Amino acid sequence: MLYVINCVDKPDHLQVRLDNRPAHVEYLKSYGEKLFAAGPTLSEEDDQMNGSVVILDLESLAQAQDFCDNDPYAKAGLFESVSISKWKKVLPA
Repeated sequence: MLYVINCVDKPDHLQVRLDNRPAHVEYLKSYGEKLFAAGPTLSEEDDQMNGSVVILDLESLAQAQDFCDNDPYAKAGLFESVSISKWKKVLPA
């Protein structure tokens, strides 16, 4: 099952994101083929990174929560909020 993880950064935490980005990217890579897509969200005004969207193919919500709990960004206190939703890819087929 695909899970979409939507994370919103705390205000004025860009440096926390930048400091922890290498560890976060390595963490994402550790999921191998389970990683469907990942990338930052950007502000409308200046394209500054302000959150993350990650889509993972996992067995359960518990596994998605485990991913979130162990993400270096989360451990560094970057996120204001995190949501996890099941997702069904329809298009393109």
